[in-house]
This record gives sequence, structure tokens and C-alpha cells, in this order.
Amino acid sequence: QVQLVESGGGLVQAGGSLRLSCAASGIPFSINAMAWYRQAPRKQRELVAFINTDGSTNYGDSVKGRFTISRDNAKNMVYLQLNSLKPEDTGSYYCKAVVVPYWGQGTQVTVSS
Repeated sequence: QVQLVESGGGLVQAGGSLRLSCAASGIPFSINAMAWYRQAPRKQRELVAFINTDGSTNYGDSVKGRFTISRDNAKNMVYLQLNSLKPEDTGSYYCKAVVVPYWGQGTQVTVSS
């Protein structure tokens, strides 16, 4: 049974930082590319960051230079460091194994101006 459990969200002022974590189980984690998505109110879900099995990464244009995705294969964890947060970063953040059609419950990030 696939489980993706996101945590680490919260309320933060603009310019602040958060670190999101995602615990994955039920999938062969080390051979799966992982990604973080977010969904703002009344907007479509968008890809924020992607990390391949070899550790290579890609980011959405709006978060480049501010967010960092990483993974720990020994712990089946994927992380997203959010720095220099802006109010437009507000939304629910979800991790996902790229090829597995399963979404966790997400973690809410709210950035106040």
C-alpha cells in the first residue's frame, strides 16, 4: 500500500523559511523520481521541484534559487527547503513519486505579507 505523508507546513511571514518533509512507503523509493507539487486556492496544481534517482534536480521558474529539493534514500524521505518565501507561495504542498498515481494529503504553507 502506497503512503506519502507530508509534514512541515505552517504559517510564516514573507521572507521566512520552512522545510517540508515527505515520508514514503509502499514504493521502491530509491528507483523512483520524486517531486513536490503545490496547489494554491482556485488554481491548478503545479510542479514545484523534481529530483531524479541520480540526485539531479529541476525547479519551476517561480521557485528557482529559493527552493531546494533533496532526498534520503536510506530513510525513504524527500525534502523541500523553502527560503525567501513570498505570499504567492501559499498553498497545499504535495510530494509524489512521479510514475505512481497516488497523492498524499499534503501540507499547508501560508505566507503572510
